[in-house]
Amino acid sequence: MRSYRRMTQTERAEIWDRIESGESMRAVALSLGRVPASVRQLIAETGGARPRPHKTRETALTLGEREEISRGLASNQSCRVIAVRLGRASSTVTREVERNGGRSRYRACVAQRRARRCAFRPKPTKLALNRQLRSVVAAKLALKWSPQQISTWLRRTYPGDAEMRVSHETIYMSLYVQGRGALRQELHRALRTGRALRRPKKSLPDGRGMIPNMVLISERPAEVEDRAVPGHWEGDLILGSRRSSIGTLVERSTRYVMLLRLRDNTAETVRAAMSKKILALPEELRRSVTWDQGKEMSQHLRFTVDTGVQVYFCDPNSPWQRGTNENTNGLLRQYFPKGTDLSRFTQRRLDAVARELNERPRQTLEWMTPSQRLAAVAAPTA
Repeated sequence: MRSYRRMTQTERAEIWDRIESGESMRAVALSLGRVPASVRQLIAETGGARPRPHKTRETALTLGEREEISRGLASNQSCRVIAVRLGRASSTVTREVERNGGRSRYRACVAQRRARRCAFRPKPTKLALNRQLRSVVAAKLALKWSPQQISTWLRRTYPGDAEMRVSHETIYMSLYVQGRGALRQELHRALRTGRALRRPKKSLPDGRGMIPNMVLISERPAEVEDRAVPGHWEGDLILGSRRSSIGTLVERSTRYVMLLRLRDNTAETVRAAMSKKILALPEELRRSVTWDQGKEMSQHLRFTVDTGVQVYFCDPNSPWQRGTNENTNGLLRQYFPKGTDLSRFTQRRLDAVARELNERPRQTLEWMTPSQRLAAVAAPTA
């Protein structure tokens, strides 16, 4: 049973650490015994940006020093004498006493609380205080200008007016952080991402080193493109609920389908399942596999060593480069609708579904079935 107790500072720090490492809010919440909404609320309070820890200036008076000031005043000592004993400037002690009620009313604990209150951040932003600036920024956002474009334009348009300048970071935070409210909440939709929360950079895939030693589709042999030679496959994962998935492999020239039961989406699991399936084929049908740049194929080199099958990777965000597989996945959704827990299907059930598709006549095959076409092209090599 999940608890609704107040979050401790340790829990908050752990949540931010795990979110920044790329874990989903739901996964973090479940691991801590929390409801996902509580984690999302914590993240939304600061717009998806980790709050900076409160830091006291090294030169600020400490509680111990304020207690020394209070005791000195009670002993009727002058501010100069107290300052010498503390190693401080006499003006520092004088201002401290004056801003906290004078000699007769000065109390160390009260002064400490006031100092912490005055140091509280964030302060009201320039956008919240400057109505004209806020209106200009909102108008540019409505035109789908990026915050950086707006910030640069303001500097060039108002070179002599410091009040009409604002950093792009301030604009972002005014859109993301609920408590600031300087800009209308719906304006975040004008951002290119359309997100109302900032995603930590560590959780954003940048492609650098994600999959080492990739061979891109541009280096794929011409025989793959014209579908003249069998044995070239396209692969992908169909995703379901509860992080479940099914691996799909489709032969380009015959549209023959093979399905892989996966216990999870890890590269190790996908590699092992694909190797087992591919090695069960005749050698003449084991030439290449084309995949997208998903992390599940990060063990492609070991797969190639185990099977002798070269893996080619599509360009980023180009699913059309695996058109045969994409079309087949659409057909498979008739059997495995979105939101289905795919882990409950056995390999026997997946083989039955694949068999149904492979025995379905296809117009692109001149109304032959994928099974018939595969048998025809494989017969001379058998």
